[in-house]
Amino acid sequence: MVGGCVLLLISFGIRHSSGLYLVPISNHLQTGREIFGFAVAIQFLLIGIGSPLFGAMSDKYGSGKASLLGVILVLIGLLWMAHVSTSFDIIASQATFGLGAAGCGTAVVLGAVGKAVREQNRTLSLGIVMAAGSLGQFILVPVAGFLIKISGWSSSILYLALIASIMIIFCYVLNYSEKSDSLEQDSGQTLKGALKEAFKSKSYNLLTIGFFVCGFHVAFVATHLPAYLEDLSLPSWIGSWSLALIGLFNIFGTLIFARLGDKISKKNLLVVLYSLRSILFIVFIIAPKNEITILIFASLLGVLWLATVPLTGGIISVVFGLKYMSMLYGFTFLSHQFGSFLGSWVGGRLYDVYGSYDMMWWICVILGFASAAMHLPIIEKAVPRLSYQS
Repeated sequence: MVGGCVLLLISFGIRHSSGLYLVPISNHLQTGREIFGFAVAIQFLLIGIGSPLFGAMSDKYGSGKASLLGVILVLIGLLWMAHVSTSFDIIASQATFGLGAAGCGTAVVLGAVGKAVREQNRTLSLGIVMAAGSLGQFILVPVAGFLIKISGWSSSILYLALIASIMIIFCYVLNYSEKSDSLEQDSGQTLKGALKEAFKSKSYNLLTIGFFVCGFHVAFVATHLPAYLEDLSLPSWIGSWSLALIGLFNIFGTLIFARLGDKISKKNLLVVLYSLRSILFIVFIIAPKNEITILIFASLLGVLWLATVPLTGGIISVVFGLKYMSMLYGFTFLSHQFGSFLGSWVGGRLYDVYGSYDMMWWICVILGFASAAMHLPIIEKAVPRLSYQS
């Protein structure tokens, strides 16, 4: 759990700083916002594509090796990003960073932690490491904003790369999860059998499709909220501190919902989460925009931000067991990242076409209610294989 907390704290903090670079890098490259939005969208997409791959690597060769490879790619991506001179550079650097972030992200970390803890505390444990990721967002996003202000956007990324290198030390700690004896009940299942079992499950498919919406929401807000606030002529600090408050309040939201997930239905909690997000977006659309309302919105959104992750991972562990949890969560997270790809890219595209983010906010509202409806039919019960073996 210590290793997982540090990896998510640093990787999440750096990832959620991306939106701070939209305006300076777009101005440096003399492009519209679509190019940077597309580059970050590629980052999100590669995180998704890499998650099941690194998850399978983690399940087969160990979480430490998978995360170490991820950290190396993150460092390469950051160093490349600090020296961009063309549109290709920003897209390729974000792709490299995204693939690496998959290796030191939720699929590998949640799988490692899930295998190391008891079932009755598993969702809370997953919530704790996700809360550490949110703490990283709270700490590192303002740090990145401060570094941009005092040293410029390029030098600030080099400082972030230095911080990212700390993760190398903690990659090896994840291997302690392999010593857990909680894997015995599903030790006879093959990787191919696990995939076949999951994708034949209506509940798994609905969970995976619903998670798409979480990615869409998170990527749009993380990438475009600072620029949206700058368009409103609000103070420059409001963008970084809004993202920071989202991270801070997500700590509480994640821990609260994770703890509830060990006691009551996880899928019902997900229905509530997605519905509340849409209601909050509606209120934000119609409310006046000033420093106070923006910070209140960011705080409330933070409570609902990534509390979906331990609940989603918890359902997968309950229904399918632990042996291939990293890989199965990785495929679900791939759907999340397809949503992130569209949330980031389409947000920039619609802005360049219409000069406004209004349409995107309403799309977020509709998708939130749609995801809530998708979670209602999910059956939160172990597959017959596990029921028989127990």
